[in-house]
Amino acid sequence: MAASSEKCIISAALAGAATRKEQNPNVPYTRDEFVAEAIKCYENGASIVHIHARDPETGFPTPDLDILGKIVEGIRAETPLIINLSTAISPIATKEERIKVIEIFKPEMASLNTNSMNFAVGDWKEHKILFEMVFENTFEQLVWYNGVMRDAGTRPEFEVYDMGGLYNVLFIKDQGVFQEPLHFQFVFGVLGGMPFSTRNYGLFLETIPKDATFSSCGVGPACFASAYHAAVNGGHIRVGLEDNIWISKGKLSEGSFDQVAKAVEIAKMADRTIATPDETREMLGLKKP
Repeated sequence: MAASSEKCIISAALAGAATRKEQNPNVPYTRDEFVAEAIKCYENGASIVHIHARDPETGFPTPDLDILGKIVEGIRAETPLIINLSTAISPIATKEERIKVIEIFKPEMASLNTNSMNFAVGDWKEHKILFEMVFENTFEQLVWYNGVMRDAGTRPEFEVYDMGGLYNVLFIKDQGVFQEPLHFQFVFGVLGGMPFSTRNYGLFLETIPKDATFSSCGVGPACFASAYHAAVNGGHIRVGLEDNIWISKGKLSEGSFDQVAKAVEIAKMADRTIATPDETREMLGLKKP
């Protein structure tokens, strides 16, 4: 069993690379929308915001550093939140574009994806593939991206979509290149990755190092189911419109902030207190902003 914590860290993934206003009109596209949403998430209990920038005109994910920079600067100016930048960015971003955001902005945290995989969006009723790609994350990238993050003082968050990705990290771990203890994020429900189940959650917990910390997020219905499992097992919780457009069955979220509020209630039901941004920095060994 991994390291547990009385305090629970809540992260909010504000937009992602796929969800759009056509699905939920509260998905942020502009700098001001991102900043306003981040403030609401902080006020409702989030310590971390995870960011994919969007083209404000089209809503498509973008590697444009100027667009991302304005979002990061705005959130830093208005809140004490921890910035967690995506190194996935979009389906068409190059390997160099993906890691450039770390070199330029040197965030406190960033996603570090752990394995190449089929990554798809599907119609679950008709069992048809609507979009698919091969999400490339090689061993070389794992070491390379980690090195850039280390030089920037950025804490990697290892994104684990299935057991293969977890074992990739454990293999490289013995090279001694990672900052330890490791911090993982279990991602459930991506088509091409692991679905959510108690058994699958248990496999992750049984396999990660005993001193590791972990958070979990789930796509759609797996969002709050995985949050409950994290709460009672000493882990941390990610919610937000990147992963889930619903606050409850049939009811759209008003933003990521109401999901944060729900995650706080889930953690409290497990007798967990909510970590502030400064407490989160100490718990995860983050650099000071």
